[in-house]
Amino acid sequence: MHSDVTPPSYPLVHMFVLGIDPGLTRTGYGVATRHGGRMEAIAAGVIRTSADDPLEIRLATLARELRAVISEHRPVAVALETVFTNRNRQTAISVGRASGVALLVSGEAGIPVTEYTPTAIKLAVTGSGSADKAAMQQMVARRYGLKEAPSPADAADALGIALCHLQSINLKRSS
Repeated sequence: MHSDVTPPSYPLVHMFVLGIDPGLTRTGYGVATRHGGRMEAIAAGVIRTSADDPLEIRLATLARELRAVISEHRPVAVALETVFTNRNRQTAISVGRASGVALLVSGEAGIPVTEYTPTAIKLAVTGSGSADKAAMQQMVARRYGLKEAPSPADAADALGIALCHLQSINLKRSS
């Protein structure tokens, strides 16, 4: 059947970025894209593991769930919050393990990973490298044009990480 209707002139493929806020108990994820100057949040959530499960089961659960997010949204880039120095060594080790799983799953999928420090992410999203969780949630909502702040904070942080990467890519292209 022939049609005289001209198809819309929007891109058929968007560059989806997967932001990951790693943690062993809670890993936040956020998928986002950019349309011109407007950021769009596609999906966000939290992958949870039980502290009652053995470590290897928790890491396998995290890997399986991250693979499912990647399979569903097909990101072309992963942005990951770096492991930072923490007063609690056990927390830093747990975050490091979750980060390793995120790096592995991204590598298996052939997706390049860029890591950002917490300070760089906060600066990119709020304009202040020392912003608190509430400020991050509010600015993530504002920057994506959401009616309310994403919850829980891990999901908002992951969308902030994706936003940081989308801005970074834009800056690199204009340089």
